Amino acid sequence: MREALTDPAARESVTGAPLSVVAAGKAAEGMVRGLLVVPGVQIVRGVAVGPARSTSLPAPFAWYAAGHPLPTRGSVDAGLAALRCAEETRASERLLVLLSGGASALLAAPAAGVTLAEKVEATRLLLSSGVPIHELNCVRKHLSSVKGGRLALAAGGPTVTLAISDVVSPREDDPSVIGSGPTVPDGTSYAEALAIASRPARMPAAVLELLEQGCAGALDETLKPGDARVTASSYRVIGSRRQAMDGALCAARELGYAVASCDTPVTGEARVTSPSHVQSLLDLSQALRREHDGPACVVSSGETTVTVTGSGRGGRNQEMALSAAAQLQDAGVDAVFASVGTDGVDGPTDAAGAFVDMTTMARARAAGLAAPSRYLERNDSYQFFGALGDLIMTGPTGTNVGDLQIMLTGTGREAS
Repeated sequence: MREALTDPAARESVTGAPLSVVAAGKAAEGMVRGLLVVPGVQIVRGVAVGPARSTSLPAPFAWYAAGHPLPTRGSVDAGLAALRCAEETRASERLLVLLSGGASALLAAPAAGVTLAEKVEATRLLLSSGVPIHELNCVRKHLSSVKGGRLALAAGGPTVTLAISDVVSPREDDPSVIGSGPTVPDGTSYAEALAIASRPARMPAAVLELLEQGCAGALDETLKPGDARVTASSYRVIGSRRQAMDGALCAARELGYAVASCDTPVTGEARVTSPSHVQSLLDLSQALRREHDGPACVVSSGETTVTVTGSGRGGRNQEMALSAAAQLQDAGVDAVFASVGTDGVDGPTDAAGAFVDMTTMARARAAGLAAPSRYLERNDSYQFFGALGDLIMTGPTGTNVGDLQIMLTGTGREAS
């Protein structure tokens, strides 16, 4: 955060007037602490929300602990507090909004006519059906009093937004998708939200009814491009998946690896995307080894999805790794592949991700485990990797810029 504000224009945006501050997301606490040490910052009121149960931010900040990936009562309390904070911002002040991954669930204020339980069920159904994040956020915006630019509309002064992005598609770092765009115009509609929400079975009736009312013109739409009420506002992305890749490459280089990265973000169903993507990483790493005659490290990043059909435990990073187990066994090279969530949390588990290498299949057979396909059928990759001790456990990292994949070759490991 401090580094992001070294740019004169960025520094001016947070020091030129008294601030009301709303910080929401997995990096909320860190972003606030970075702001507090910037000379010249004047904070008159503040609301911060994250997944941590407790934290100790100084006055005038009020801290809210909320849920992710499903909103909780704390999410609603934080959303209402954020709206009050915006409404209390005077014309001579600025509303500074600090956004990071997870903000869509952590900052919630259900629209009139929809309960928190109904919004949670809608989110759960959409997540389990594997909809991409931009479609999920389209629905969230139209069920919310704070998303889709509505927080900016509540402000009495201009809005400045600084965001850490975990958005990779359909447009990378799209401000209208990061945190479901509480301060920026929204190009989606009630009709689009209704089409998305109508796909899963058993969608709460109140959710569909509200979206149908919006389609009929009975409800105000989200903030739209060109609205004169927010022309004085500004938006800046200060962190993304690219910084995570740069950090991984720097660490690998210091360890003596030849390094390279894949610029195109990794998306799609994890188990479907994995084979071709892992092969591309293998090919690139082998080319590096031929060129540099030593171990190689190739990194990529993005965010895949999982369509949940089983009752097991796992996450998209664990499924991506498990889908590559047999592939690495047959590759004929010493290779290690890992996929990890930069937030330290992969799905509804305490793992950040998992790794596989050319010995994974042999070790699994020795341990009496079933074939990886059986665990994937049950969405139970956590059990597979837990039995082998190959889960990656980092704990919550306090940020989120999507997922990181790492391929190492030429490490000197031997298959058993």
